[in-house]
Amino acid sequence: MPKHTLPFSFVVTLAGKEDAIRSGLAQTLAGLEPLGLNNDETTTVELVLAEALNNVVEHALASTNGETEIEIRTTHDDQGLLLVIVDQGVPMPTGTAPACREPELAVALDDMPEGGFGWFMIHTLTQEIDYKRVEDTNQLSLRLPVGLQPQTPTP
Repeated sequence: MPKHTLPFSFVVTLAGKEDAIRSGLAQTLAGLEPLGLNNDETTTVELVLAEALNNVVEHALASTNGETEIEIRTTHDDQGLLLVIVDQGVPMPTGTAPACREPELAVALDDMPEGGFGWFMIHTLTQEIDYKRVEDTNQLSLRLPVGLQPQTPTP
C-alpha cells in the first residue's frame, strides 16, 4: 500500500552509456521504496526499465559515445506507475514505439533469434506505451499497473 501522497514523483538522470544503466536502475528502484512494491512489482519495473534503457543506449544513443544523458521521470498516481524516459538520441525509425510481435519460438535452437524479445516483454508487462518526439528529444512513456491501492468490494 502506498506510503505517500499522490501524485508521487521524482527524476533520475544518468549518462547515456551502457555502464550507467545499472546505477540508473538502482536509483530508480530506491526512489520507489516509499510505494512499498512487492517483489513481483519491483521485478516488473526493473525488467521493463532495464530493457527500455538498453534499447535507448544501443539504438538512440549509439552515435553519442555516452556524451549525452538519459532522464527517467517517474510518477505514481491512482493509475499506477508512469515512467517517461527522455533522451536526445535519434528518433524511432517509424515515429512510434515498436509493435508487439511475439517472437517465433517454434524453430530449431540454432535458428532461434538473438533479439526481438524486448519489445514483446515491454508490451506484455505494461498497460500503456506511448512514444513521441518533442523538439530534439525522444519521450517514451511506459505505464505499469504497480503500487495500486487494493479495491474494496462493494456490498
